[in-house]
Amino acid sequence: MDFGWWSKDDEGVKWQIAVRFHGGNVTFRRKHGHHSSWEEFAPTDADWDKLLAEAERRLPRRLMSQKQFGQLKACRPL
Repeated sequence: MDFGWWSKDDEGVKWQIAVRFHGGNVTFRRKHGHHSSWEEFAPTDADWDKLLAEAERRLPRRLMSQKQFGQLKACRPL
């Protein structure tokens, strides 16, 4: 399952964020600019909050099951 959004960092650089959740693994990647490559990065608490908010929006539309949502929440480090 793929998630995506745009985010700005403290320096004002706009990043395209892409998150893949598959097989109990969560991978965060980002890039800025059309011709740059994707790079993996360590997500912040704000990134995890945004991911869980995006996943929660998919529950009522049945694009994600409650079981998958629970697995995603369990992947978040404490």
